[in-house]
Amino acid sequence: MVPNNFRRLRGVAIAAAVVASLALSSCAAASGDVSSGPQAEVAPGFLAKAGGDAENPGKLTVQLDYDTAEVQGLDPQPAEAARSWMIMGLVYETLVTVDENFEIQPELATAWSQPDPTTYVFTLDTDAKFSNGRALTPADVVGSINRLLKTPSIWTGQLGPVESVEETAPNEVTVRLASPHAPFLAALANTPAAILPMAEIEDGSVDVTKEMLGTGPFVVEEHKQDTKWLFTSNTNWRGGDNFDVKELELQIVKQETTRQASLREGSAGLTNFVSVDSLTQMQGAAGVSVVNQLQSDYYYVLLNSQRPGSPLEQQDVRFAINAAIDRQAIADIVFAGTTSPTGVTPSTLPGACDPTGLPSATTDVSKAKSVIEAAELGSEPLKMLVYTDEPVLTQIAQLIQQQLAEIGVTTEIEQYDGATYNNRVFTTKPGNFDLAIGWFAGYVDTSSVTQWWNPSISRFSDGFAGSHDDLNELIAAGAAAQEPSERAEIFTRLCATADEYSEMVPLVHRPSIIGFNSGSVDPTIQSNEGYGDLLRNITDYRLTGK
Repeated sequence: MVPNNFRRLRGVAIAAAVVASLALSSCAAASGDVSSGPQAEVAPGFLAKAGGDAENPGKLTVQLDYDTAEVQGLDPQPAEAARSWMIMGLVYETLVTVDENFEIQPELATAWSQPDPTTYVFTLDTDAKFSNGRALTPADVVGSINRLLKTPSIWTGQLGPVESVEETAPNEVTVRLASPHAPFLAALANTPAAILPMAEIEDGSVDVTKEMLGTGPFVVEEHKQDTKWLFTSNTNWRGGDNFDVKELELQIVKQETTRQASLREGSAGLTNFVSVDSLTQMQGAAGVSVVNQLQSDYYYVLLNSQRPGSPLEQQDVRFAINAAIDRQAIADIVFAGTTSPTGVTPSTLPGACDPTGLPSATTDVSKAKSVIEAAELGSEPLKMLVYTDEPVLTQIAQLIQQQLAEIGVTTEIEQYDGATYNNRVFTTKPGNFDLAIGWFAGYVDTSSVTQWWNPSISRFSDGFAGSHDDLNELIAAGAAAQEPSERAEIFTRLCATADEYSEMVPLVHRPSIIGFNSGSVDPTIQSNEGYGDLLRNITDYRLTGK
């Protein structure tokens, strides 16, 4: 997936801040019960876990900070935003899914086998039906995967070198790859790989850019962009009717304080928050729980090596800047210790590299200062871009600005709306910036996000990052390797190599704050999430009816 800000930006007013205010804010947050590490689990892999059978079927109201943002409409295959994945995933299903441990589990495929490293044989669920009552067929699976392979989508590359997709028996589909691709199943577990109603698409009775017809637990009754979604339960869902949420309303409420008030008064049963301050601001509210869900998503700073005449063309200058950035300070000051540093491979995933062992983390800052002094950057400050849709980006930028000043690098923070930011960073070639801060989705397989460090694969980074043969070879090796210890060794070298080039520099994980009112709902919330789905396991929710 491209940086999530590429498609999911929304207007949020930004408050002016200075580094001093960051310190005061984080100290206030730290004075509460916010821990510096993962929160206590109620069960292994879960921050909240519903219990008992369905007893109170009814309506759940969820408030979200923004809506889907796809120019292709409701088609899940080209969807690039995690919010779209979550919302569309209420209607669509994939062949496989992932559990709380990021392990692959059945969904539309009841089982699968891998007779050799490049062949996958899927047995389809014979009970699966689309919400119009038509049974799922192998043709739907074959057609959906082939359609995705032909779609100009960022998710196409995640599937790897697919060579063929064919029906090989009744209710069986076989996929053959040209070479081994370890994250193949993980790629099939995300909404862009959803199985579509191909018969209806081909006969023109369904336009998936304008309506959704899937095999999942919900159907869409109403959608008003940037206002709300209304879903009702799919009576044809093979999972049965033993779930409470028969009606789901997603309200788009941009103001965080409004979402807090709705949660307190019970007009919203569940909501998300962007600011970690919500962890303490909501403490003491009757019947309200707020949890900090770990995510593989992480913030980054881009250093543009592709602008002719820029001092950032020099690798040693970029690396000096990289080495001066204190990731742990960002985690502690900006996020009150509720997150942690990461390398290229998300540190929340199994087999990821150790961010404390990166070359930049083990380089003395005095050496970085010497490099900057020798480079004679001049008096012109480096432009550091952020987008105003997520205020914490400016807070990160202010702290980095202070850190870079200590080695003699002067920066000027420029704030832009999402469209302008995207144009200057991702569309213009070369990118019209020096430094830029945003965030990546981290996914659920350690090698998936590494693809973006190869500009020929990413399709968005060639305007600010070079193509490096040694790094590209490690990226390919990480995707091909199957054995865990071999993969971990490759990722250690991959993270170090990318760190030395210092063009796309990971910082810290992006927290996901979720609040719920126990008077409305008893939810199931995983401790860790890779595809941005805060409503994962919604059919396990129990409405309390209090």
